[in-house]
Amino acid sequence: MSDPHDAGTVRASLAEIAALLAPAHPDVAEEVLRAHDDPDGYVSAFADRLDDRGVDEPVDDLAWIALIDALTDRGLLAEFDWKEDAEEIRAQLAALGSRPSADPWSLFAPAEAAQPTYDFLHACGRRYREVGAALAVLDIYSDCYPVVGLPAARADELTLLADRAGFPVEHLGVDDPGT
Repeated sequence: MSDPHDAGTVRASLAEIAALLAPAHPDVAEEVLRAHDDPDGYVSAFADRLDDRGVDEPVDDLAWIALIDALTDRGLLAEFDWKEDAEEIRAQLAALGSRPSADPWSLFAPAEAAQPTYDFLHACGRRYREVGAALAVLDIYSDCYPVVGLPAARADELTLLADRAGFPVEHLGVDDPGT
């Protein structure tokens, strides 16, 4: 059996993830694949952006970081601190280019806004699911939550592709202990 994380599988999966999360922005895939194919060149080209993350040389998850940064630059990902205020989360999610056409905020109970960040993000994920959308964290093993929106019907596809690429995804509002 072949290694599910061989370079070709990882590369193809990253390209598919970029297409799934940024269908109108093929340049996202170009950036991600550049980070995968030419890590030194990517680090050199995006040194300023990577400096904010403390990255000054190629790292194992460079292509995943490139995906997160490329999505952020195009308004398709919001990154939240572990102690982010509910109103800030709401404002950033509402500004995402991938936000659902139906307004999930009308479904929120006032008490949900008082929850800690992680719990509130899960509440957001549950509400988004109610209108046919999903929220997922593209985990980078730090104290932040890089969150993307996508159609709920494609959430399992994102999980499968991320697994094939060897990167973690957590879907918000699904199978969390607070539910």
